Amino acid sequence: MVLAHISEVAAHAEQVVSVRGWLAGRRSSGKLLFLQVRDGTGTMQCTAFRPSLPPEVFEQAKHLPQESSLVVTGKVNPDDRAPGGYELQIEEIAFVSSAEEYPITPKEHGTAFLLDRRHLWLRSSRQHAIMRTRASVVRACRSYFDDRNFTLIDAPIFTPAACEGTTTLFGVDYFGDRVFLTQSGQLYMEAGAMAFGKVYCLGPTFRAEKSKTRRHLTEFWMIEPEVAYLDLAGDMDLAEDFVVSVVARVLEERREELELLGRDIGALESVQKPFPRITYGEAVETLRSMGHEHEWGDDFGAEDETVLASRYDRPVMVHRYPGAAKAFYMKNDPEDPKLALCVDVLAPEGYGEIIGGGQREDDLDVLRAKIEEHGLPTDPFEWYLDLRRYGSVPHAGFGMGIERMVAWLCGIHHVRETIPFPRMLERTTP
Repeated sequence: MVLAHISEVAAHAEQVVSVRGWLAGRRSSGKLLFLQVRDGTGTMQCTAFRPSLPPEVFEQAKHLPQESSLVVTGKVNPDDRAPGGYELQIEEIAFVSSAEEYPITPKEHGTAFLLDRRHLWLRSSRQHAIMRTRASVVRACRSYFDDRNFTLIDAPIFTPAACEGTTTLFGVDYFGDRVFLTQSGQLYMEAGAMAFGKVYCLGPTFRAEKSKTRRHLTEFWMIEPEVAYLDLAGDMDLAEDFVVSVVARVLEERREELELLGRDIGALESVQKPFPRITYGEAVETLRSMGHEHEWGDDFGAEDETVLASRYDRPVMVHRYPGAAKAFYMKNDPEDPKLALCVDVLAPEGYGEIIGGGQREDDLDVLRAKIEEHGLPTDPFEWYLDLRRYGSVPHAGFGMGIERMVAWLCGIHHVRETIPFPRMLERTTP
């Protein structure tokens, strides 16, 4: 018996193979039975003629519930009418497990209903397309940095200190001590950059934000590169090249999935260098000219980002925000100390910030003063200050949220569909 994955049946044309999978759908017409079988790599039409199977097997298959598991054996026949261009002419069926009545039907279900059954919803063709695109995004991210001699450095999940602000921390009891789930691997990547020059991490991060917007999750994944001897200009060049590379890789690998999702492929093909670059001050003036009031010094909200990005057919880079609106580790612009040497990359089509980064403060005394100004305890940051005591150099990096990137590439309204099991303000199951 030759076992074959559905995605590989073209290599077995005119041969007899066995496919192990689950019943995605069925219909019958007299002596003909059509089974839609999926195996995780694809879905294939399998056809049975009543005379070719024992009567009891044909009848059982005719009434087999959706998502029952089975092994079908038969000849692979080319058929332009069949999904994928091939059909399996069934010679034998082995029933592995008969499913109960499947709760997800072709009728319209509410989002809450589907999220409660996320473990089953993942079996749908739409979710397959999204998760495969996510896999390509992650692969593209890793390949980009691996191919450019970055070293992967894994950041810890438990941390003693805040990185992005103390109000969004998940506290954890750690054998009697108070620690936190990481908000970012950045501080540890700075240590890695001082050791290896160019590093990155990819892992889960956590933000205790009481937000119900379509762009937020409490647990999400970030890829975060950090580079020694890199300034803001170089950081912006790196982020730009990185985004273009990831988009190109996804278009190469997942065009079929993007088309299934109804994505405008042309909009993604427009994502080429160079990206427009505007300062925070220019962005504020743009908003005001478009009739949107914005107080200089405030960070941009989701609506502001959408309005700014709507003027371009590719991501826009907004740099040099007011230092007061950014984290303590951002380096001040020497030409205007009120500004930080930072950048946000805003995706078009209303998807908002996909990258945030900038140049880090490399002066020991300035960094120590900033920690105190932000009301942060010094002790948990002593190791971080050591990076400025022993061979400090200019350095920069950024973080890209995987889920927001996937949402943009797939054209999905809400990030909850971009991660296998989303964690949101009121959801921790399944």
